[in-house]
Amino acid sequence: MYRIIRNNIIEFSGITIIVLALLLLSFSTSFTLSFEIPSSLLNLNTIFLSILIEALPFVLIGVLIAGVIQIFVTEEHIQRWIPKNKVLAIITSCIIGALFPACECGIVPIVRRLIGKGVPIPAAIGFMLTGPLINPIVIASTYMAFGNDFKIAGLRMGLGFFVALVVALVVGTIFKGNQLKSSIVTNSSSTFTKNESFLTKFWSMLTHSIDEFFDMGKYLVMGAFLAAFVQTYLPAKALLEAGSGTISSLAVMMGLAYVLSLCSEADAFIGASFRNIFPTSAILGFLIFGPMMDLKNTLMMLSVFRMRFVIGVLALIISVIFITIMSVQSFI
Repeated sequence: MYRIIRNNIIEFSGITIIVLALLLLSFSTSFTLSFEIPSSLLNLNTIFLSILIEALPFVLIGVLIAGVIQIFVTEEHIQRWIPKNKVLAIITSCIIGALFPACECGIVPIVRRLIGKGVPIPAAIGFMLTGPLINPIVIASTYMAFGNDFKIAGLRMGLGFFVALVVALVVGTIFKGNQLKSSIVTNSSSTFTKNESFLTKFWSMLTHSIDEFFDMGKYLVMGAFLAAFVQTYLPAKALLEAGSGTISSLAVMMGLAYVLSLCSEADAFIGASFRNIFPTSAILGFLIFGPMMDLKNTLMMLSVFRMRFVIGVLALIISVIFITIMSVQSFI
């Protein structure tokens, strides 16, 4: 275990040097430099650090919960809590996710440990999709962002729950097994017995959480940097001009949600700023798709799940959201 943590720290240290360099670049703008730094690089630096600072607290919460699941939750607990019926298991997981205040940044390590403990893949996907999207904090922020109007918050909650159910059901039909990478499956089991003391288990929980943080953290950093790079150099004006029709506006807003990689607790305020530019259906696409899957979250999932599975889930989410919103857009 300590060797694994040491190796993760070594891998993480290289990325940490890059982060420190970007922090130094931020502070250096206050002083006189012998050369001029391009404004685009400064903008990239600002966006990257803002995404990272926003996401890290939720990742820390996520890895701590993952550590608790790894040590204190047994396979027997999972078997008692999850219904045997596949449909009921998916519905139960979606309801639990809707009540669970998790951000998309911290949900991946939690789902990784749940699957390792025996949670069926469709139930885990249902939990992963509803957790960041329709938990109480997100719904409250959406309600406030849109001027204390429950319409958008209610539509986000209802349509999001429906999309999560459909995607989880289809995933359960198409994909078999836990879809974790082979190395993840090998390291997912706990070696502790019931006779271990609470302090021993607590220390092991912290050890697992540290290992999880360094394991997931490097992908978060890379994903945040990639999202910042795209935001800096992708011509946003051209995207906005492309969204002139109902279908194109929905596609543009879903694309922006994926690229911007906003935290689900704050994305409603960004979505509300587009109300005078795009129709309500496009705003809902932005609010539903972003928390379910974005650029940094995709990279974190690729570190845990098989590539074919991640691409399949991404395609399913896009398709179901697009079809659902286009089907009801005349009523909203």
